[in-house]
Amino acid sequence: MRFSHQFAIWVLFSLLLLQSGDGFYLPGSYPHKYQVGDQLSVKVNSLTSIDTEMPFSYYSLPFCKPLEGVKDSAENLGELLMGDRIENSPYRFKMYTNETDIFLCRTDPLSANNFKILKKRIEEMYQVNLILDNLPTIRYTKKDGYLLRWTGYPVGIKVQDLYYVFNHLKFKVLVHKYEETNVARVMGTGDAVEMIPTIEKTGSGTPGYMVVGFEVTPCSYQHDPEAVKKAKMYQKYPSPINCDPSTVAMTVKEGQPIVFTYEVVFEESDIKWPSRWDAYLKMEGSKVHWFSILNSLMVITFLAGIVLVILLRTVRRDLTRYEELDKEAQAQMNEELSGWKLVVGDVFRAPSNPALLCIMVGDGVQILGMAVVTILFAALGFMSPASRGTLITGMLFFYMVLGIAAGYVAVRLWRTIGCGDYTGWVSVSWRVSCFFPGIAFLILTTLNFLLWGSHSTGAIPISLFVILILLWFCISVPLTLVGGYLGAKAPHIEYPVRTNQIPREIPSQKYPSWLLVLGAGTLPFGTLFIELFFIMSSIWMGRVYYVFGFLFIVLILLVVVCAEVSLVLTYMHLCVEDWKWWWKSFFASGSVAIYIFLYSINYLIFDLKSLSGPVSATLYLGYSLFMVLAIMLATGTVGFLSSFWFVHYLFSSVKLD
Repeated sequence: MRFSHQFAIWVLFSLLLLQSGDGFYLPGSYPHKYQVGDQLSVKVNSLTSIDTEMPFSYYSLPFCKPLEGVKDSAENLGELLMGDRIENSPYRFKMYTNETDIFLCRTDPLSANNFKILKKRIEEMYQVNLILDNLPTIRYTKKDGYLLRWTGYPVGIKVQDLYYVFNHLKFKVLVHKYEETNVARVMGTGDAVEMIPTIEKTGSGTPGYMVVGFEVTPCSYQHDPEAVKKAKMYQKYPSPINCDPSTVAMTVKEGQPIVFTYEVVFEESDIKWPSRWDAYLKMEGSKVHWFSILNSLMVITFLAGIVLVILLRTVRRDLTRYEELDKEAQAQMNEELSGWKLVVGDVFRAPSNPALLCIMVGDGVQILGMAVVTILFAALGFMSPASRGTLITGMLFFYMVLGIAAGYVAVRLWRTIGCGDYTGWVSVSWRVSCFFPGIAFLILTTLNFLLWGSHSTGAIPISLFVILILLWFCISVPLTLVGGYLGAKAPHIEYPVRTNQIPREIPSQKYPSWLLVLGAGTLPFGTLFIELFFIMSSIWMGRVYYVFGFLFIVLILLVVVCAEVSLVLTYMHLCVEDWKWWWKSFFASGSVAIYIFLYSINYLIFDLKSLSGPVSATLYLGYSLFMVLAIMLATGTVGFLSSFWFVHYLFSSVKLD
């Protein structure tokens, strides 16, 4: 009942969050006020493609460069890790000033290398990503009567054996009159902090405008290179340019220059500042199927409730029967003992590789805590799409801070298994701080070498590698050691029963117990496979993911189902006198990672059919492996901790001599 109530609250909250755009600004968003004639500068981001998943610098292709030279914009850690490289561009607009036939530049004749690279980028369907006032450019196309929305525009197109480049851009900038009263409702920082508007008195000066939309229509137009041989940037093109997106004309040829031009139209719009991201959050193909997700969550919640009720009733019946036997006679009780009551002297026997179990549980607590806090902040709007890279930056920050929790849990569990012995807590804490980050570092470094070899902007620079290592060893490791120290000082958990010196023989089973453990991951997978599709589409198909309210609900249900599945399997193993429950409880819920990895392979085969080349497939599988490892540690930790609590509660409810 409690979870149903929480579910309803979060559904209501997420709907209000996403549909009340006129009520408040996204945290991290400041409106810019521009006067008529003020200069607007367009920025460029990395070239991206869903065919290769490897971003490249905009200026790796023979595009026009700004007169003042190429300059990097301020980037946060998250943007660099995501492969974003935001730079200035030669495109310049004047607020509310329409311009047509603007000459940008005439490139040098294409060298053999530039010709080869340009053809390759067109063939791999690379997209150009432009940004104006922190809004990505959006492109509208019609297909089968439907209006499709895309971010960016293609570098060019291949028709039969010819390659055509889009060398004329028709921009439409949507503006809205600046409303002074809205400034008081701004919350947070981060979207556009370089210019905070000041509140002017009503009626003073000319009316200002805010940018609320940025659209582009790319055209392939056959220019005359000789006519603009001596023209300067931003001059008028000698003849009118007719931008027809349905036809292509500018072929790419080796040894021939390319002429680039553009035009811009300003249009006043009814779209208000808080709603300017709606067009991106409602991209075709990324619209969340609300009712499908709601139905799935309700079914899973109902199923999880049934499992919990059955489990509680079964355990309560066993305890009641045992107490009745204890009251009748001790001798008769011993004769009637069966199932989980027979393993009372072995149920808390230390598992194999206890240090590894403690380390994995500690890392799982850290990862799960990071996920919960990050998704909660994102659901509240503090990590909106308007603030690029804040999601990744926030994840890194929360992960490092929660090193305290990882060290504390791992060392306290280590002391509990060792019956209070705190020797070796420094070693456990150190290994907790290096286990998952070390594996992640190995995977990402291997993938980074592939990106370096491909000259992709997705490759992490050496300087960023040094920063990440410093963050790891100067912040994360010390905090984990502090948590380990607190765990060593905290009292260990006392077992309710004594452990026999000689381990009890486990009866032979009709079927391998690990088979049941591996199959248990199907139920947790059922709670997230719908949401997993949209997350995968966001990561690999370039779509915007924004329904963090629903993701938070799915995360809560996943934790509940993982706990219940692990409880059920632990109880089943104890009933057949199998007292080796420690690792099985961890992998009972952690086995969901296997199904997620299989789903990732299925997504690669059927949804990313166009993914080209072994390098792209290796990158995809490498990142998927990294994600699956993190999920296994988080879900396995939930299963183990819930089973540990259940076993402790179960055997502390009865008194045995």
